[in-house]
Amino acid sequence: MLLSAQTVVTGKVTESATGTPIPFANVIFTGTQDGAITDFEGNFTAKTNAPVDSIEVRYIGFIKRIKPVMRGSSQTINFQLDEDVQTLGEVVVYAGENPAWPIMRKVIEHKKANDKRSLSAYDYESYTKVEFDVDNISDFIQKWKLVKKVQGVLDSIQTIAGEDGKPVLPIFLSEAISRYYYRTDPTLKKENIIKTKVSGVGITDGTLTSQVIGSTFQEYNFYQNWLNIITKEFVSPIADGWKLYYEVYLEDSLYIGDDYCYRIDFYPKREQDLAFTGTMWITQKEHALRRIDATVPREVNLNYIEKIKIQQDLTPTSAGPWLPEKTRVVVDVSQITKQTAGMLAKFYVSTKDHHVNNPMPNDFYLNPVTMEESVRDFDEEYWDEMRHDSLSSTEQNVFMMIDTLKKIPAVKTYMDMAKFLVTGYYKIGAIDLGPYPTFFGKNNIEGVRIGFGARTNIDFSRKWTFGGYLGYGFQDEKYKYKLFVDRIIDRQPWTNIKAEYQQELEQVWLLNDQIEPNSLFYSLSRFGTLTQPFLINKYRLSVFRQLSRGLGVTGAYKYESFAPQFDFDYYVDGSTTETASAYEVSEASITLRYAKDEVFVINDNERLSLGTVRWPAFNLDYTYGMSGVLGSDFEYHKLKLGVEKRQKMGILGVTDIRLTGGYIFGEVPYPLLYNTIGNQTNFYVDFAYNLMNYFEFSTDKYLDFRYRHQFEGFILNTIPLMKKLKWRLIGSANVLYGGLDQKNIDMVQYPQDENGDDILPFYQLDSRPYVELGYGVENILKIFSIEAFHRLTYLDHQDVSKFGLKFSIKVIL
Repeated sequence: MLLSAQTVVTGKVTESATGTPIPFANVIFTGTQDGAITDFEGNFTAKTNAPVDSIEVRYIGFIKRIKPVMRGSSQTINFQLDEDVQTLGEVVVYAGENPAWPIMRKVIEHKKANDKRSLSAYDYESYTKVEFDVDNISDFIQKWKLVKKVQGVLDSIQTIAGEDGKPVLPIFLSEAISRYYYRTDPTLKKENIIKTKVSGVGITDGTLTSQVIGSTFQEYNFYQNWLNIITKEFVSPIADGWKLYYEVYLEDSLYIGDDYCYRIDFYPKREQDLAFTGTMWITQKEHALRRIDATVPREVNLNYIEKIKIQQDLTPTSAGPWLPEKTRVVVDVSQITKQTAGMLAKFYVSTKDHHVNNPMPNDFYLNPVTMEESVRDFDEEYWDEMRHDSLSSTEQNVFMMIDTLKKIPAVKTYMDMAKFLVTGYYKIGAIDLGPYPTFFGKNNIEGVRIGFGARTNIDFSRKWTFGGYLGYGFQDEKYKYKLFVDRIIDRQPWTNIKAEYQQELEQVWLLNDQIEPNSLFYSLSRFGTLTQPFLINKYRLSVFRQLSRGLGVTGAYKYESFAPQFDFDYYVDGSTTETASAYEVSEASITLRYAKDEVFVINDNERLSLGTVRWPAFNLDYTYGMSGVLGSDFEYHKLKLGVEKRQKMGILGVTDIRLTGGYIFGEVPYPLLYNTIGNQTNFYVDFAYNLMNYFEFSTDKYLDFRYRHQFEGFILNTIPLMKKLKWRLIGSANVLYGGLDQKNIDMVQYPQDENGDDILPFYQLDSRPYVELGYGVENILKIFSIEAFHRLTYLDHQDVSKFGLKFSIKVIL
């Protein structure tokens, strides 16, 4: 009897569309029981002594592939599998209890014991790799002049894609080594970025990039009932209420390493719910999640997302709970139209050197993300030693391809222009030109206004920022300008001091501090007829200090002089006859903000908030107006307290709540009071009262309540036509309660009617609150929303609307 020589096949199994490795796929020599199973990286080595001529790969959700082999030799064969959507979600009916259900009950029973949040603390070394690629490049785009200039690069991307893969154009690839720390009680997190390596088209290895490519933003814990992914809440397949959302099936049992596991496939009960399709492996002994391959399918109510895939391997700790060992996430962004291109975002995190139950002091977690001073100083030998996994030949080619793209002048120019549109600034060396809202305006006071602005950036200094703008109105023939200098005293904890001087044309109702001076709403308000305009000269000195995690304090002194450009006179020093038009104020203020889990990152010389995770944010402001200081005309006290909360409610959607109360002590004219922000445009503005006229109310005491709920796909997903359109309901309520003391009304000399009664430029709130309710639909054609508002009170005011439609354009997922 003759024995056949052994046939050995080594290779890798990946998705053809994204290049993502497919772990745990079955690789079998056709007609035999011999084969192998791919590891987390999709690699395999299969051997057989049988006389074979082909080898095949199978995995749930993908079309089987068969390739010929050379019998009796060693060879490398790679597979790229195409997705088979027809195989997903088949319903199986059991005569008795579904055999997967007892296992799932055990998983829920042991969740606390296996969840890493049961540890008092843990930390580990993390290696993170991030890649962005452009895919599905249409023939229309390939004809663009810019694309033709990179044709040499396009010709080489098929080589990277492989024999059966779809070509993609890499535009960003990064690596990071960091140490990640977590403490349970209280819940505190910190990541110290040790080294980063970034190569990207139009993206520099700046401080912001170095922070966001770490593992902090790639945390996925399926033991949580809900996972936050790209701002949406997805229900976990092992959530406490999994049976409400998922169908589960026991498909197999097998060993993964030394762990004997049950393989359970899961599918969402309703295809448009924010849920996953995939496979998980549950250990027989601990009933712990050993491995999961979860996909968000295209049917889910998401915009611009073709697919999201999360693959994770977990490892037990010495204390029992399991920590993620390897995590891979792929986000496939679809083409907006057939004439555009799509994008792939790939994230990979590997962890090792795990330590548990050794919490650091609370002060250690003061800054959630920190960087070593030498974070961007490295050589290739460092990465060869510190990478948890070596770069594949494909990834090495990606680095070289991106370096080639960056050297093409046309590419750099287009990327710089794109950043200018997004940030408002155009970088030229150590100077940023902008923001562009300062460049042009037109109104009844200034006529046509042109301007120019600039600031220094981190290339100029890591501690100092100088900036400002200059504008000129051709009708009033006056210059307006602003100059500022910002000095960073310390980055940990963040401490800075800022001095600024400004001469500008403003409007009374725009003095409200809810409006950002560079916002689109502020810029549009500068066009047309200005409401109660005045010239302002302002000096301001402010100091900010982060006192502890979540707590920051700002102290400021401000001097302002006001020169009204409208009919305005106030009574001087309580006189009933002597009046003045211009006035001056000197203010000292202190602002406290406490947000327990607010996350900040440093963007070069700026500190940016990424918002809170689950706790509300509290704001306390106190201002003292000092009479007689530098010619100040009034003495007063202003007190304001606010709380804001974003509440994620799972399948029910997301709620935003804001409650603010304020009181002004002293006698001051109405420009120094709380003047409400109305909205007489056709567009929805979140911080304005959308059926209130500009400067309709003035108050010295107020309570402001804002409520807005986005239902996501809840309710409309149950209606067939709406489900197909992916429309989403929204609802809101805005309430203002307050009042105005007569002494503040009497501070101003008003024009009078024929009966000798004062004609006030504003209304007063009485015992009734101002109330408006809104409801509507968003996600119309993925970007439009229409909201109907009803005004319920103060309907007798002149020229007010009881009902109105407001439109908005917003890119939402």
